[in-house]
Amino acid sequence: MPGKIEDIVKDHYSVGDLADRILAGLKQDGKDLDNITTADLSVVDEFHIGGHAATQYLLSKMQFGPTDHVLDVGSGIGGAARTIASSTGSQVTGIDLTPEYVETSKILSRLTGLDDRVAFETASALDLPFEDGTFDAAVTLHVAMNIKERDQLYSEMFRVLKPGATVAIYDVMKTNDEPLDFPVPWAETQDSSYLVSPEQMQDYLTAAGFENIITDDRSKFAMAYFDQRIASADNPPALGPHLVMGDTVREKFGNIKGNMIKGRIAPVLMTANRP
Repeated sequence: MPGKIEDIVKDHYSVGDLADRILAGLKQDGKDLDNITTADLSVVDEFHIGGHAATQYLLSKMQFGPTDHVLDVGSGIGGAARTIASSTGSQVTGIDLTPEYVETSKILSRLTGLDDRVAFETASALDLPFEDGTFDAAVTLHVAMNIKERDQLYSEMFRVLKPGATVAIYDVMKTNDEPLDFPVPWAETQDSSYLVSPEQMQDYLTAAGFENIITDDRSKFAMAYFDQRIASADNPPALGPHLVMGDTVREKFGNIKGNMIKGRIAPVLMTANRP
C-alpha cells in the first residue's frame, strides 16, 4: 500500500479521542469499568458487517484452541481478537495500520482482563513484522477493501503461517463492475476503495499458495443486520458503531445496503488452508 494511500486510510479511521468516547459510553450505559466484559464492548468494537454474530459465525468455520497462536490482520480496536481469545483460549496477535486503533485495543483489552492473551502492534499488512511460520491461523475482517496490492497481502499472510494453518477472510467483495455509492464504512470515496470479486479472490489466494478455498456469501445475513442498524442510527445508544464511524454512520450503512440491493457488492467469508 503506497504511502499516500496508507495516510488516507489512517486519516479515515482515526477519531482522535476514540478510547475516551468508548469509556464515556460505558459509563453512560451504567457499566462498571472494573468489570467490563467482551459482551459489553461488542456493540462498538466489532464493527464489521454483522458484528459479534459474524465473528462467532467465522469461528464456527475454524478450529482454534488454547494451543493456537492466531494472527488478526487489520485488527481494528481489537473486538474480534478478544472474542477469539475469550471463546477459544487462543493467543491472538493483532496488527493495524492506525495507531489510535492499536492504543484503543490495548486499553480495552486491559479493561476486559484479556491483555495476557491478546497483543497488538502498529504495522502494515503488506510487511508483517513476524518470522516465517509463526502462526497457527490467521483472520482478517473487512480489511482488504482498502488494499490494492492483494498479491502482496496474501503472500505475506501465507509466509507467516505454519504448514497446515487455516485462514479466514471476511470482506466486502464486488459482484459487478458498477461504481459504488459513497461514503461507505471503509472509504469516503473511490480513491481508497479496492474491491475484487470472489473469483478474483480465489485467484489471489491460489497464487499465494492457499488450498481448499471455500466461499460463503453472507448477503442475507447482512441485510437483516443493516435493517437493524439503520433503524437505530437516528437515536444511537451510548455505545455503537457511530463512536467509530462518526455522524455519517447512517449514510454509510444505507449506502452499503443500497449497493447490495443494486447487486454491486456482497459480504463474503472465505476460508482456506496453507499446505
